[in-house]
Amino acid sequence: MNKPLLAALAALVITGAGAAPAVAGQADSAAPVAKSAVTKVAVKAAPAVKAVNFAGTVSLSNCSGSLVRFPNSEATDPALVMSNGHCLETGFPAAGEVVVDQRSTRTFGLLNASATRVATLRASKIAYATMTDTDVSIYQLTTTYAAIKSSYNISPLTLNDTHPVVGTPITVVSGYWKRTYACNVDGFSYRLKEGEWTWKDSVRYTSACQTIGGTSGSPVVDNATGNVVAVNNTGNEDGARCTDNNPCEVDANGTVTVREGINYAQETYQIPACFGVGNKLDLSRSGCTLPKP
Repeated sequence: MNKPLLAALAALVITGAGAAPAVAGQADSAAPVAKSAVTKVAVKAAPAVKAVNFAGTVSLSNCSGSLVRFPNSEATDPALVMSNGHCLETGFPAAGEVVVDQRSTRTFGLLNASATRVATLRASKIAYATMTDTDVSIYQLTTTYAAIKSSYNISPLTLNDTHPVVGTPITVVSGYWKRTYACNVDGFSYRLKEGEWTWKDSVRYTSACQTIGGTSGSPVVDNATGNVVAVNNTGNEDGARCTDNNPCEVDANGTVTVREGINYAQETYQIPACFGVGNKLDLSRSGCTLPKP
């Protein structure tokens, strides 16, 4: 895993190292249009690319995270913070364990666009968390999106409700380190196995995203839309096979592939279907595929 902070801090004290890249966009072209003997290409204007910044990201005591909403969330709904399941204050959930509606008073540092901490947000509960099939935690806060917007002029990031696409330019935004990592979606792992945990349909980054400990839980943002398509969670550090901190890819036929130095995230498009009116968790809703307790 992109370790919760303690192991990362030890490495940084020894090496003094860190990492941090930027962002990109692309244009579409229409079919060629012939005129006389000269063939010309009509080029469509590229869609505006939203600048990826730190607004709406948060820092945890040991990880990164983000203030998030679903496509149908209302301004008056209780606000939510998303991070990794392995970032819980109670420790790593065991394989097969699902945490639902557990009381929490955890705090989060809310960042503005320039990565300045502008507020401390507090949880009322862990709405949902697991490390089974995915690696996610969703905290419900004691305040609403509207109250946060009114006080700090910061809006939540929206979770896409469609599957991410290979080749998409993305940025991993770490609220803990106040750093960004830019790359593309390289592909998807049918199963990603690390120690006792197995995750389904994980996002694999191209090699430019060299995320480190403390970036766990960072939102993975689609550069073109500004929406969240995944949550950063792990990487193969030493080239070992399927061990802690060294996940391996397992395809549908059981073939194992190890990619040393490559990092991964867990998709988030399936999460909105599991929350109803008022951002209330309902794992029995149609289309909800998150693991149940």
